[in-house]
Amino acid sequence: MSTTPRIQINTSRLHQHIHDLSQIGKIGETGVCRLALSKEDREGVELVKQWMEEAGMEAHIDPFANLVGMLKGRNPDAPVLMLGSHIDSQPYGGRFDGAIGVLGAIEVVQTLVDSGQTPECDIEVVAFCDEEGCRFNKGLFGVRGMTGKLEDNELERMDKSGITRREALIAFGCDPADFEGYVFQQGRIGTFLELHIEQGPVLEALDAPIGIVTGISGPLWLTVEMTGFAGHAGSVPMSMRHDALLGCAKIIVALNELVQQVPDAPTVGTVGSLTVFPDSRNIIPEKVSFTIDLRDIDLARRNALETELLSVIENVSREHGLTYTIREDTNSEPRYCAGWIMQFLREEAGEMGFSPPELMSGPFHDSLAMSHVCDYGMIFVRCLEGISHNPKEFASPDDITLGTELLYRTARRIALEIPGSQAR
Repeated sequence: MSTTPRIQINTSRLHQHIHDLSQIGKIGETGVCRLALSKEDREGVELVKQWMEEAGMEAHIDPFANLVGMLKGRNPDAPVLMLGSHIDSQPYGGRFDGAIGVLGAIEVVQTLVDSGQTPECDIEVVAFCDEEGCRFNKGLFGVRGMTGKLEDNELERMDKSGITRREALIAFGCDPADFEGYVFQQGRIGTFLELHIEQGPVLEALDAPIGIVTGISGPLWLTVEMTGFAGHAGSVPMSMRHDALLGCAKIIVALNELVQQVPDAPTVGTVGSLTVFPDSRNIIPEKVSFTIDLRDIDLARRNALETELLSVIENVSREHGLTYTIREDTNSEPRYCAGWIMQFLREEAGEMGFSPPELMSGPFHDSLAMSHVCDYGMIFVRCLEGISHNPKEFASPDDITLGTELLYRTARRIALEIPGSQAR
């Protein structure tokens, strides 16, 4: 850092909002559990809606349970500048994931209003519904709904308590019947900007408070169910067993080995959820269901790994006399940030006295879905030891302030200096 940046946002207000939101769904001292479409999620949405209105926005909840705040610009026909992220969390999550992107965006609008600046285009701040995907095993629900990308039977997906997404939406206060009358207007949104914690260790290793994102890895999510045959754990010889859990274990080990074939590649593979039936100490497992999360910024490499993994599943199943089914839950290609937005971020960071490192994102974000309808850019904020999806997740107030300041400067430049379409 060559100079001390002049901070234009209200730092104390921003961090008070972060603190206050973290009290909703609080677990332990620092953790958060605000599952999508839960009562805690609704309480959080209502609080954030209040802050949007205090910042001068008109706010509403759309049919997909997205919270949308809008600040009117001079030209209502100009493509919208959209800012935002999400406020839903993992069941054992932290205070900053998603939240700083929404609250930082509100602070951007509040700062524009407080300084008497009127944008050329409308600015919308969005808290998207169910980015995380942990409750119904498919994420980016709200942003895909808003952009017309929902898939068949999404409303029938169930959580672990047997509640469907349809039922959860209704309990939240939204009517899925309104989906039928909703049509996304192509070209309505010109640019999307998202502020987010890195959720990785790169920025900390580089001693950099903020970074510019170059692109988002494409996630492939699969759910595999393997079926064998239950038997007494004490009497069935090992050579005669059809143990579904043993087959699953071999696949987990194989996945771990596959994704490390290229040592310096950013490829990652994870089995994060597993259920066993009948789940008894002295019964050979008959059925196992588990999830696979495979990600890479290189689509060809990810596709090749998928082919190898499917071959492993087939061979293991044959070896142990198992049958299996595979359900594809998510399949997204890598998406790269717009070059002109990255250049704006570099220039505005330079005005602040920074030259942020540029890095890809392994986690997906709402930006991934937005990239299919408009140009997008992302700012990462350093987080302690790269920890996320954990109550120990931490980003310092100073780093969040710098990220929000860069978001403000870039959004202001787009909204005030480039009337009409921002596309390049």
